[in-house]
Amino acid sequence: MVLDRMVRFSSFAGERAVQWISNAVETTLFAENFDVSEQTPYDVVARNGLMTLRYYPPLKDSEIEVGGETMPVATARHPIPVLLVPPLAADPLNFDLLPNRSLVKFLLAKGFKVYLVDFGSPKTRHADYGLADYAARMLPDAIAALRDHHGGRQLSLLGYCMGGLFTLVYQGWAADLDIRNIVTIAAPIDSTAVGMAGGLVEAMQVPIRLIRRLTPFRIDKISAKRLMMPGWMASNIFKLSNPVGVIQGYADLLMNLWDREYLRENRTVAKWFNDMHAYPGGIVKDFVVRVGLDNALAKGRIELADGVTSDFSAITCPYLAIAGKTDQIVTLDAARKVMEVVPAADKQFAEAPGGHAGVFAGSKAPVTTWTIAADWLALRSAA
Repeated sequence: MVLDRMVRFSSFAGERAVQWISNAVETTLFAENFDVSEQTPYDVVARNGLMTLRYYPPLKDSEIEVGGETMPVATARHPIPVLLVPPLAADPLNFDLLPNRSLVKFLLAKGFKVYLVDFGSPKTRHADYGLADYAARMLPDAIAALRDHHGGRQLSLLGYCMGGLFTLVYQGWAADLDIRNIVTIAAPIDSTAVGMAGGLVEAMQVPIRLIRRLTPFRIDKISAKRLMMPGWMASNIFKLSNPVGVIQGYADLLMNLWDREYLRENRTVAKWFNDMHAYPGGIVKDFVVRVGLDNALAKGRIELADGVTSDFSAITCPYLAIAGKTDQIVTLDAARKVMEVVPAADKQFAEAPGGHAGVFAGSKAPVTTWTIAADWLALRSAA
């Protein structure tokens, strides 16, 4: 009996070893075999330079799987469409991350008409693109294209991280009366409360004021091409915000390399963090100076260009801000500040479990963040 068990164990271990080696080779040479992101069908309904607008048709299934649960697909549709707004560095795939963990599919199943703006992957020729280009040019272009396609003017905006900032800056600039609702997830407002970087920003206030007063040096006078941040750098900076988690992730990968289902999820999520896009030098300037050092968002007013400003006092539509309880990049305090500068009568701040990525697309997000956002929008999306 003991010998029989040893033989079976040896056979089992041998099979695992073969699977481990085979998968290790395949993930190295053919990583695309394990990518299951962006499986929800969509149509590109507008294209303008870097910007494209996606429209996701209604689901054909009567039910979908979300996590380990089955979710019915609503037959009735809300009349107010939702425009999803991603951050710059992260690819929009994080809105449609996995077949069973897709915010796009979740909102479709909840009866929403879903659009997504893709800001593309900037190159050196786009180095001058700044906050005004994204929030006051490309996002308005996407909104106009959505209205043409939808056949109505009213819509809701839902933005994650920097995408959330773009929605607020757009509305503060445009005072668009047809923006029905705004939802932001993990959007940084108070730069002095943004994790470790917040303390650094606060400590730099006095020396920065002295430099501005006593010297001609200005960060915003540096060539935008010199400040452009490549995608690999953005990816590494993001990973450094949670080094223990990165090490744990690699350890888990090694332990489960034999399991193809595990690999599909692991490698797809890894693509989100590994294949980031570049930041144009113009946006780097704006975020270092205006958003960071000047902390303009926390004051509710930010200059986009000469004579062009965004004033958050114009944001009077219903507004929901969601933040992660353990987010070390956009802390609760950094996100909660928005409640002081947005005067909307109908506004709410909600906390959800998870860090910066987890609060938006983690395994618990469907029953926490997504449900909070969808239920809130449903109550405010009637004709």
